[in-house]
Amino acid sequence: MGAGMSTLASIPSPSDNGFSLGPFFFHAYGIAYVFAVAAAIGISRWGWRRRGGDPDLVYEVAMWGFPAGLVGGRIYFVITTPSQVPPHWWGVFAIWQGGLGIWGGIAGGAAAGLWILHRRLGRADLRRFMDVAAPGLLVAQAIGRIGNYFNQELFGAPSNLPWALQISPAHRPPGYLRFATFEPTFLYEMIWNLALAAGLIWLGRKRHVRPPGIFALYVAGYSGFRIFEETQRIDYSVYVLGLRLNFFIALALCLTALAWFVAIQKGWRGLGGPLGDADEDDARPRPAPTPAARGARLRSEPSGRGSKPGRRR
Repeated sequence: MGAGMSTLASIPSPSDNGFSLGPFFFHAYGIAYVFAVAAAIGISRWGWRRRGGDPDLVYEVAMWGFPAGLVGGRIYFVITTPSQVPPHWWGVFAIWQGGLGIWGGIAGGAAAGLWILHRRLGRADLRRFMDVAAPGLLVAQAIGRIGNYFNQELFGAPSNLPWALQISPAHRPPGYLRFATFEPTFLYEMIWNLALAAGLIWLGRKRHVRPPGIFALYVAGYSGFRIFEETQRIDYSVYVLGLRLNFFIALALCLTALAWFVAIQKGWRGLGGPLGDADEDDARPRPAPTPAARGARLRSEPSGRGSKPGRRR
């Protein structure tokens, strides 16, 4: 849509990316991340409690995982898009201006979380915790995209759809100044993340999936959407073979996670845990029957007269 065309049927962008309270300015980007972490903690505590775990363990994992995710996300952004870092000595730390790479954030947060879990849980419980955390991470990522809305970033090509997003001239990329409304790709990702989170919760409750298969599907599902999203976005990126760098990273992660999921479900090299909680209960050792119970069972069994030799009853 050109700048001179009507934008009555489009989504307006916020006039500011935060609000002032006395001498302090609160950035919407940071506030969104606070709510995102709270949502991830709440969902994970609910899921881990259902599995019989201590829900307070989620707090300890988040206490280390969240700052590690911020550091990892910022490092990834600085390495892959150094030209977008503010040209000041403090520019590499300016996360309030945006600039967190989700791949680095997930890697950093997951590494710190797994380190804590390895110290607190056995291998089987660690795998189940990963499955429990996956839907919460997706919801957190969806909420975090609200910060992109306030920063007027992560949008797609010019569009005249009714849900197109108005972008102010100061935030339009070079070559797009004459356009007023764009595809809200961050909104598409929000919807996808919430739908995928709901699907993974349903799958974990209704189907037997070897852990951490749900986590593998989280990585595959999110990366699969990013393959599409990276073909739509027009913000700055490093390009490789005519495509955005994150397109290839998303493709590699999606394929790797799908292969990981198959390996988990097949139990290759011990990668997967037992098939759900019900099967784990069946596999637990049971107390030996008392002599009276054995005698009652023997009296209740048929003597076997007339049965065919070797036939199982």
